Amino acid sequence: FSIKGNGIGNGNGHCNGYSNGHGHCINGYSNGISASVSSNGVSHLPYSNGNTVHHSNSNGHIHTSPSFGDGRRRCFWYEEEIEDDLRWCFALNRILHTGVSEYQDIALIDTRPFGKALVIDGKMQSTEVDEFIYHESLVHPALVYHSQPKSAFIMGGGEGSTAREILRHKCVKKVVMCDIDKEVVDFCKKYLVVNREAFSNSRLELVINDARTELQSRQERFDVIIGDLADPVEGGPCYQLYTKSFYELVIKPKLNHQGIFVTQAGPAGVLTHTQVFSSIYNTLRQVFKHVMPYSAHVPSFADTWGWVMASDHPLTLEAGEIDDRIKQRIKGELQFLDGQTFLVAATLNKSVRKSLSKETHVYTEETARFIHGHGKASYQ
Repeated sequence: FSIKGNGIGNGNGHCNGYSNGHGHCINGYSNGISASVSSNGVSHLPYSNGNTVHHSNSNGHIHTSPSFGDGRRRCFWYEEEIEDDLRWCFALNRILHTGVSEYQDIALIDTRPFGKALVIDGKMQSTEVDEFIYHESLVHPALVYHSQPKSAFIMGGGEGSTAREILRHKCVKKVVMCDIDKEVVDFCKKYLVVNREAFSNSRLELVINDARTELQSRQERFDVIIGDLADPVEGGPCYQLYTKSFYELVIKPKLNHQGIFVTQAGPAGVLTHTQVFSSIYNTLRQVFKHVMPYSAHVPSFADTWGWVMASDHPLTLEAGEIDDRIKQRIKGELQFLDGQTFLVAATLNKSVRKSLSKETHVYTEETARFIHGHGKASYQ
């Protein structure tokens, strides 16, 4: 994402420069992410230690400054474009860390409303205030619906939160986390303290590889496979892993008897579910006998988010049965999910239900749909 000055008077104007990809815009050229700001004069940015920060792809310096000098406070903003004419933004305290990998731009930012947040390629991935909603919803339904899951494979999940939630299940003996981007994994291991215990757990096997290649090369099958992939973005590294051929030829053969597959499936709101959620749902229906879409509101995503669970084994549990399995299997108390909550999440609103029932699009590499937009940060 980029940062631009938008203030008052000479020296506080818009950042005049060019940002390639999601780089921090500077008075010149930025390739990738570099934590710099420039206006027509001196630029200011509250950083983690308050010191001036230099990055190789930037031509400006960063300093702390609490106000404009007329009593008004300076404020940096994270801004993400959701549609051409719709943007979501919130105030930043500081940019903590930035990095650029072979595949993605990475940033850890400290936001005022949501605390620390992980941003990859300008898209919000999770925040410390509400990441439990996303990760509990992604992980626990599939593991609870399985009669006795002992093994799980994570596609993506470099942040470590998905592995953390799986490892709370006492019956799980082995978790394989496969992420293509070593820099993202190393970045998260270093800076996301909440997941350090998961990364050091002896039941976790961490693999740096393409998920398709890794699954095809392995002889074993898994009770649960979880798709914690980046959103399908045009030109991105992940959209091929949402296709019918991938589900049919790679995922399904690697599931044990009664195995369950679940994937994050993008925005699932009344106005946004047709971006990819409805297509992913319909695509999985072409491959598995039983498919269950569900959704929950994630505040930092500014939308309802969707997941889809699929199996050739019936997915039928009552709320009380879900609660019993959670109590028996999971270490600690879940913050978001219980039996009643999940059954409500799986009861989509009328508008989305009707739309999904009429969806005919099947996700292929040739007919792929993509999530709109990118992110940046602005300074006002």
